[in-house]
Amino acid sequence: MTAPAHLRVLIAPDSFGDTLSAVAATEAIARGWSAARPDDHITRAPQSDGGPGFVDVLASRFGTVVTETVAGPLGASVSARWLHDTGGEVPTAYIECAQACGLHQLGGGPTPRTAMAADTRGVGQLVSAALARGAGRIVVGLGGSATTDGGSGLVEALGGTTQAAARLRDIDLVAASDVENPLLGPLGAAAVFGPQKGADDVTVARLEERMTQWSRVLSSMAGRDISGDAGAGAAGGLGAALLALGARRVSGATLVAEATDLATDVAAADLVITGEGKFDAQTLRGKVVSALHGAAAAAGARTVVLAGQVTLPADEIAAAGIASAHAVADIAGSVEVAMNDAAVQLARLAESVAGQWAA
Repeated sequence: MTAPAHLRVLIAPDSFGDTLSAVAATEAIARGWSAARPDDHITRAPQSDGGPGFVDVLASRFGTVVTETVAGPLGASVSARWLHDTGGEVPTAYIECAQACGLHQLGGGPTPRTAMAADTRGVGQLVSAALARGAGRIVVGLGGSATTDGGSGLVEALGGTTQAAARLRDIDLVAASDVENPLLGPLGAAAVFGPQKGADDVTVARLEERMTQWSRVLSSMAGRDISGDAGAGAAGGLGAALLALGARRVSGATLVAEATDLATDVAAADLVITGEGKFDAQTLRGKVVSALHGAAAAAGARTVVLAGQVTLPADEIAAAGIASAHAVADIAGSVEVAMNDAAVQLARLAESVAGQWAA
């Protein structure tokens, strides 16, 4: 395809599942693209919806990363990072729940036992650390957790229901997530996300029963029934605990886009390159890739998607107005190689695609 001699290229992917963070994916794409088109002007703007990589994405633009030792999902100590930003009117802490209770912190694959045992105490310890540093605004990115404890661990780590509420009463607490599931029922945290965290049918039922009992405590804290609120089921019900403590829920993708001034970057671009682990029908209903494409189209820029796998049919890709979509697995030769050598293979793909944009 024909392109100007010098393109203004915005590289803004989400993370590629557990294989590449958004920051690492951005660098791999930039490296590959520059190898084929060294004269293009590249802007890096990794994105996130509040899940794994949330802190790294924001830290690439502002703030100071603070490292804490906290309880992991199964109690063992883990190293967790959060972002301290003192550049605005209110000192702000950005916390990524997966840093403390993520699936990758289990030390092995999820099982029914870990699904029942995993808790969010480490997230509460991160919130406590942020309070100790004087944060007046605390943003908790939700996603990628191994837990289905309804945030009971977080509340416990903050001193219990009464003390947790008192400590956060004057804090601008924000739950950053694009998950809209309620806490309970067939669309709730246990039923929908429990199996992803190792729960079998029996364990899902036990988690639902435990969550139902805990929801009464949360509703008492909030002074209303919060179990049906959108986003209450995010991160295994951690969203519900934050809502009960007075949090407001915002779109994680929108928060990151605004914090990184993505609109300005999009407006200045001729071409937007985005991506994620799997480009499928869910992507078009998601937030990061679909929202970015919408903004690019409105600004008159074209969108290219680079993903680990592409399962969306070509006609649907074209109908969505996306210039093209390409899979790392295709150039790597297999999904296994694409995952085990992700950065190198993604760079190869970016170089190949860039070569098709001949001047």
